[in-house]
Amino acid sequence: MTKAVILTGDRTTGPLHLGHYVGSLRSRLTFQETHQQFLLLADMQALTDNAHDIGKVRNNVIEVALDYLAIGIDPALTSICLQSQLPALAELSMLYLNFVTVARLERNPTIKDEIRARGFGRDIPAGFLCYPVAQAADITAFRATIVPVGEDQAPLIEQTNEIVRRVNALAGRELLQQAEAVIPPAGRLPGVDGRAKMSKSAGNAIALSASPDDISAAVRAMFTDPDHLRIADPGKVEGNVVFIYLDAFDDDHDAVEELKARYRHGGLGDSAVKRRLEDILQALIAPIRKRRAELANDLDHVVDIIRHGTRKAREITERTKRDVTEGLGLFQL
Repeated sequence: MTKAVILTGDRTTGPLHLGHYVGSLRSRLTFQETHQQFLLLADMQALTDNAHDIGKVRNNVIEVALDYLAIGIDPALTSICLQSQLPALAELSMLYLNFVTVARLERNPTIKDEIRARGFGRDIPAGFLCYPVAQAADITAFRATIVPVGEDQAPLIEQTNEIVRRVNALAGRELLQQAEAVIPPAGRLPGVDGRAKMSKSAGNAIALSASPDDISAAVRAMFTDPDHLRIADPGKVEGNVVFIYLDAFDDDHDAVEELKARYRHGGLGDSAVKRRLEDILQALIAPIRKRRAELANDLDHVVDIIRHGTRKAREITERTKRDVTEGLGLFQL
């Protein structure tokens, strides 16, 4: 039986962090055993709001690839490929733009939120506004039917499927398949400062390559309950970043629920809960950091992995582009 195709990936704007790990990296380790998985190093998407710093985007291609390999992504099972080296993606994006209006792009909830967060106003880079179309090209070019995304990204998959239906209607047959958004149960991990989103640019993230001292400092600085002033005081678990992280990373769920009960009742200090979390994060990140350092000693091998995955991806995406242009009746030479 042919394995279902999964496409996922990350913008090459910096090393990955625990938010990425909870959001999709853990699931990728499982998916690579059961599906045909492609990981896209999304350097072209990274340029949509980083065109002023191309060096940053270029240099982080290797950084993100190192993180993939360090967490256990197996290049024999998962193809790691570079977006900018797959010309069919750009050609399909240009084609699909003819099937989408500017008004529809501006109504996309994900794009609206991101434009607001970045303070673009009306000075929106065209590439950024058109990202949903570019993502549709990515997904359909690989013929992916499963796309792991955060809940905030689900509208992008909806728009991809709108484009798929439009293409199929024009072709008069099913040229492309619709994709399903798979949303991790853990949801979005907040920043250590309590902000809704962990982000490299906001400085509130714990990198997968963080040093022991960096991890300790981040846990110590974590937002808890500002009204929990004394150990004997009842504390609030909801919105408490330490407990959110324990829910995400502590495998002993019964013990976490017991800690929550004690914290709510009073008699459990923030420092004790933070110590437990720090021990868990130190144990999680230490082997990733060690493996990453080993891989960084042979960057030529890492580049070869990307090159091999990109070559495989190019064959698949070029075939899809040809099928779509022929199916829509474009002139062929």
